[in-house]
Amino acid sequence: MPDPLSRHVEEYIAHLERENASPHTVRNYRIDLNEFCDYFRPPGSTETVSPASIDSLAVREWLGHLYDEGLSPVTIRRKLAAVRSLFRRLHAAGVVSTNAAKLARTPKAPKTIPAVITPEQANGILDTAPQSAAERPFPERDIAILEVLYGCGVRVSELVGLGMDDVDWQDSWIRVRGKGKKERQTPVTERAMVALRSYVEKRRPAQGESALFVNHRGKRLTDASVRKIVKRYSGDLDLHPHSFRHAYATHLLSAGAGLRQIQELLGHARLSTTQKYTQVSLEDLMRVYDKSHPKA
Repeated sequence: MPDPLSRHVEEYIAHLERENASPHTVRNYRIDLNEFCDYFRPPGSTETVSPASIDSLAVREWLGHLYDEGLSPVTIRRKLAAVRSLFRRLHAAGVVSTNAAKLARTPKAPKTIPAVITPEQANGILDTAPQSAAERPFPERDIAILEVLYGCGVRVSELVGLGMDDVDWQDSWIRVRGKGKKERQTPVTERAMVALRSYVEKRRPAQGESALFVNHRGKRLTDASVRKIVKRYSGDLDLHPHSFRHAYATHLLSAGAGLRQIQELLGHARLSTTQKYTQVSLEDLMRVYDKSHPKA
């Protein structure tokens, strides 16, 4: 009897971990592929069907189920990408004769322009953080996190992935491991370096823990914890860590930085990903023009 789909999913997740895929990618693929397995689990059975029994029609029916569940096109695109990746590997290994997910139509994602906080709003959060942090258990750590997010434009996964040896304390650089384990060096603002030095003096890691940012147990801080910290200090703006990354890029562009330079700083593989920030900047420019120009 052929191995059930769930067993192949477990092997594929283990493969991703061996290939040093990011924890974020592994986590999402595990969730999405396990849900895919559950959809093809016969009623009353503990085993899923074999991959070879899933054809393109079955994949389209699964996609229809996702639409019926009210999931957004962006979420459906992500889930379909995970299934395509799994079947691509199964096809290469000879487990299936064709990639059943390859011909499925990819939902169109809406072209949205991210809302971006102003420099005044960003500085307002950072300037008032010390007062708010005074009542928190780890004020120096929280302030350092906010300063690095805005001052370096790193992803939340990159922030929590930082180690003590990733900081160049003399020349004010950090070594960032981005998507696909690609490394880049990012300059750190003077304010962020001051905050980092203040935090490191109070840092209390568990034995053998090399993470830069640690929790109350001295272990590496998680993505979810950072999101809670940002939400706590952003007040009515209700921001998330990526809000500071958007602001970082947009404010650099507005101040005259070139797209190629911003692309390098953000660690984008494609310039087209960086160009979306141009649209944000142009919209701000047009609003100022319409409001200020006497002939507008």
